Amino acid sequence: MIQALIDGQRDPKALAQLAKGRMRAKITDLEEALTGHFAEHHALICQMMLSTIDSLTAQVDQLTAQIERAIAPFQHQVDQLDEVSGIGRVGAQDIIAEIGVEMAVFATSAHLVSWAKFCPQTTQSGGKPARNGAAGRGDPWLAAALGEAAVNAGRTHTFLGERYRRLSRRRGKKKALVAVGNSLLTIIWHLLADPASSYRDLGPDFYESHVNQRRRERTLIRQLEEVTGRKVTLHRKPEQPAPATG
Repeated sequence: MIQALIDGQRDPKALAQLAKGRMRAKITDLEEALTGHFAEHHALICQMMLSTIDSLTAQVDQLTAQIERAIAPFQHQVDQLDEVSGIGRVGAQDIIAEIGVEMAVFATSAHLVSWAKFCPQTTQSGGKPARNGAAGRGDPWLAAALGEAAVNAGRTHTFLGERYRRLSRRRGKKKALVAVGNSLLTIIWHLLADPASSYRDLGPDFYESHVNQRRRERTLIRQLEEVTGRKVTLHRKPEQPAPATG
């Protein structure tokens, strides 16, 4: 549409018909929006904007090609991380660029999590609240990649997706990001530490099907007490006698 305006087209109906995809459902709105005064100096400014976009796009393509060449020796590791829910190919490249592929520098996955500052922070020390950021700040580029991966995972019907949604409801989105980032780093360490390993999703129902029964009982009792305002005590159901056999 912008290029058509630059080329001299001014008919709003003809311009609106250039819409593609989901914009086709808004033809009437586009016709109204494209009705107005569009002079030559507007066309000049639009042409300059399109030229800038084309130039930046060309630079992005050059950088992408350079990244592909640099990451080529680590293609297997990229493929390993690409299998993890939410990470994707670009996310895998970003993570490898920040932590490398040699996990011998981190004795355990917990060491990687601690180095990245995705471990639970101490909120109280010596009876006094700890200052903000007491645990320090990790690599901001790694944190951004993990945060994006956590959000992406939250949109999937997977173990990590369900973990993100469950924690978001209970603890808020920020804490859910940190917790899922912690899980992602643990998975990443194990994958990179063993080139023969591959990611296997545990499924969205893993937590519910494997959660400690007593913990669920305590949670449900507490919720019921809050709703009813009464003390709740569980009693085991009496065993049913075995049916008589003839």
